This record gives sequence, structure tokens and C-alpha cells, in this order.
Amino acid sequence: MTTDWNLTTLLAVLGGVVLVGLLAQGWWSARRAGPRRADPVAPAGDRHEPSLGANGEAGAPAITLDGAPLPDPGALDDGTMPAVVRPRKASTRIDALIDAIATMAPDAPVSGEMALSHLPGSRRAGTKPFQIEGLNAESGDWELPHPGQRYGEFQAGVQMANRSGALNEIEYSEFVQKIQAFADGIGAMPEFPDMLDVVGRARELDQFAAGHDAQLAIVLRARGAAWTLGFVQQGALRHGFLPGSIPGRLVLPAAEEGAPPLLTLNFDAQAALADDPQASSLRELTLALDVLQTPEALEPFATWQESARNLARDFEADVCDDRGQILNLHAFQSIGQELGELYKSLAARDLAAGSAVARRLFS
Repeated sequence: MTTDWNLTTLLAVLGGVVLVGLLAQGWWSARRAGPRRADPVAPAGDRHEPSLGANGEAGAPAITLDGAPLPDPGALDDGTMPAVVRPRKASTRIDALIDAIATMAPDAPVSGEMALSHLPGSRRAGTKPFQIEGLNAESGDWELPHPGQRYGEFQAGVQMANRSGALNEIEYSEFVQKIQAFADGIGAMPEFPDMLDVVGRARELDQFAAGHDAQLAIVLRARGAAWTLGFVQQGALRHGFLPGSIPGRLVLPAAEEGAPPLLTLNFDAQAALADDPQASSLRELTLALDVLQTPEALEPFATWQESARNLARDFEADVCDDRGQILNLHAFQSIGQELGELYKSLAARDLAAGSAVARRLFS
């Protein structure tokens, strides 16, 4: 009886195992035949998500715009595109080297038409010029206001020194008044540099400029018969000189469009205004070089010497200084050496001869 019970029990157990195996096989077959499922998600602390670079490869550097990461796409839920921040470009008209600069930030972008309507009638404070520029909201350029454009910021710069001297307190106060009126018109709050600081900088700049200014002039004096105006004009024309905008002046133009002339040939303005050029009588001409207006690389000093020799030969004239003393070759060599030192000093101050800022300072 005991043996039969053990055998029955054993068969029952074996049958249960077979049944479990059949159930497991059916479940596995059903799983493989069904839709694929996602793999189990790892805990948050163990997840490592690769970033996609510009080429879409994992681990590559993130895409950037002007060196800054792109905004999170999740931040664009409102359907708008992120604004592109354009680089701000430096002004070509206002320079902190020689200008005192006031800034203006209106509450909202200002149209070019509004800015133009509020510009002061004269952009001068005493003998010092000033400029007002707007930061173009589209291009990022500092520019003079134009119709059809919008400007997010403005700046005004008054020149601290020129050949008339240093900016003084009265001139600076006039600048402040004009800029304040402009700022009020466009709804901006201006910020001005301290007057005492500006005037002090202006005096120091004026002292430097006075010690480094150079305008060379030689006199061509007739040895024998005087010249008529027509004779002078004809002879100068053969050497590249053209009539200037001022009576009594001929100019040797620079190759750069809009640049100051390389040389000027000056004579009595009364002769230039005479009704009959052939009836005029000239015995002296002045050949001038404004050193600070032309880059050293163009060798204006050599051009000045060569023009003096050629004109003196054709006009049968002596080359003299302003006291009437005849100049020899040694005198020109000495001047050339001094100019070499002058060019170095100007370049060390970022005021190289012929640069835009030097032309403004020495004007």
C-alpha cells in the first residue's frame, strides 16, 4: 500500500513539472510572436545620454552659434524661433583715442526717421566736431542714422583736440546740451563722462599733438623774370598738380579716393582771382606737405623732394626755406631723419600718420 502511494505521488510530481514546462514554452512563443517592447529603463542616476554633434555622431561636440550653445529645443514651445545675437562692430567714425563718448539706450528701438528729426542743427561744439551714431538693430553696425532703419542704441563722440587746441569746459557743456536735447527727443537717458576727466584728457592729447605736428613747406623763388598764373598752372599740370577748391592753390591728389592731397602748391590768391591770368605776376610759390595726413608707406617726403626739384628746374627757381635761405641736399637729409623718429612716436600712440584718427586729430 505504501509503495503504490509513493509511485502515485512521483507520477503526479512529474506530471506537474511537464505541465509547467509546457506553459512556459507557450508563454515564450507568444512573447516572440507579439510586438517588440522597450528595454527596461535604467535608474536615473545610471543613465548616460550621448550628445549629437554637427555630424550626428555620438560624443561629438554640441552644435554652437558664434561660440555659444544652441538654445534648448524645449524652450521653443511657443512656436517662435530664438533671436540671433549679431556681433557688434566697432565704429569707424568715433574713437576713444581722441573722442569723449556719451551713450544713449532708448527704451525701445528708434526709427531712423525719428533719430534724424531730432539731430542737432550743427554737429560742432565750439571748434570741435562731434558725431552721433546709431547701432543698427539688423546689421550690428554703428552708422549715421538712415531712413528705413531701426536703432537699439546711440552714441555721440566729441573730438577732444585738433589744431585749434584742446576741448575746454565751455565746448564740452555745449556738447552735453545738444546731446541731452537729442536724447530727450528719442526717449533715451544719456550717460556722459565726467567733465573734469574729459578736459584733462583733452589737454594731455593736445600737448602730445602739438609736440608731434609736422607741416613742411619750401619756397620756390624766381631767379629772374616773374611768372604768369597761366605759366604756373601749365608747368604744374605737367607734374600732376590740379586746381584746388581754394583760390591760390594747386594740389597733387592722392591715389586713395577721398584722401587729402599729397602736396599743395600755394600762391597769391589775388592772382588766382584776376580777370586775366596772363596779366598776373608771381615770383614765389610754396610747396607744402602735411605729414600727418599721408601714410608713411606712400613716401610723401620723397615725393615732396622730387616735386620741389622738378618744379624748380622748370620754373628756373631757387628752393628756399621760409626765411629765404637756399636749401641744400644736407638740409633735406636732416629733415628726413627727424621724420623717421616722428613716425615711430605716432605709431607707438596708435596715431600712425595717414590713419583716420590721425587725420582728424591733426586737422
